[in-house]
Amino acid sequence: MGSYILKELVEKGIPVRSIRRNHILPFFIPASVLDQVHWIEGDVLDLVGLEACMEGVDTIIHSAAKVSFNDNERRDMFKVNIEGTANVVNIALEKNIQHFIHVSSVAALGRKTNGAIVTEEKKWEDSKVNTNYAISKYQAEMEVWRGMGEGLQAVIVNPSTLLGYGNWNTSSCTIFKTAYKEFPWFTSGINGFVDVEDVAKVIVLLAQKNIGGERFILNGDNWAFKQLLTTIADGFGKKHPSRHAIPALGGIAWRIEKLKSLFSGKPPLLTRESARVAQSKTYFDNGKILRFFPEFSFTPLQLTISKACENYLRNIQPV
Repeated sequence: MGSYILKELVEKGIPVRSIRRNHILPFFIPASVLDQVHWIEGDVLDLVGLEACMEGVDTIIHSAAKVSFNDNERRDMFKVNIEGTANVVNIALEKNIQHFIHVSSVAALGRKTNGAIVTEEKKWEDSKVNTNYAISKYQAEMEVWRGMGEGLQAVIVNPSTLLGYGNWNTSSCTIFKTAYKEFPWFTSGINGFVDVEDVAKVIVLLAQKNIGGERFILNGDNWAFKQLLTTIADGFGKKHPSRHAIPALGGIAWRIEKLKSLFSGKPPLLTRESARVAQSKTYFDNGKILRFFPEFSFTPLQLTISKACENYLRNIQPV
């Protein structure tokens, strides 16, 4: 996400400074774009680096976060997502930053188990379908709302599951790797999905507006997981998922993947948490952002997937 935000800023001619943890830059963003970014070595847990990065800037876009559905990574994820966000908020307040955009997730709103539509008005509820990632993003949001109470002019965006070209060994890009490897299982679950470049465009639009104290759901469309995996499989010329994983079978599937992971040393294609999410039916409403920006429209998911699959096939990554 952060990489595509940088790309959008640079292409709009907006000077941008960014924190990076190492010298490895995203291979899926043109070098001509990355060369125009003022890089600072640091981390959201590094207060000294954060202070240096925020010196003299007028807008903060906080998109740094860890995404994982692996129980073994829970502690690190909570530290980065919650403590890291608190650090960014505190220094933004200290330096009187004019505008703050926090990239959250629809996960921070919680899921509906009855297929209801989620809007910006939804309040967090404890639920067995809330993942550790969701809890971490919800608590991170609380730090931002606390900052607003202390005078921070902030906006929160809640993207649904991001689709696009990236590193398919991490985050939601693993959906493409799963389809490429012809993972056979599908569920009856429904979820929101959005083009990663659309999210970057909206964030940059918001960064140029004097808006504060608002939340926006960013969602392209709500699709069944079977439809998503089938469409990606078609984009790769691979077999469609063919085994319907009812909850009981989903439990078997994630356990099999965990066992395979123990032997291979590679992350499992399915975990207990991701299997649980894949069974839920949640619809996300994108009406509010379209009312604020009526000239904007979300890219059809079919087009997003087709473009991403072409890029993945041109640059096959280790599986």
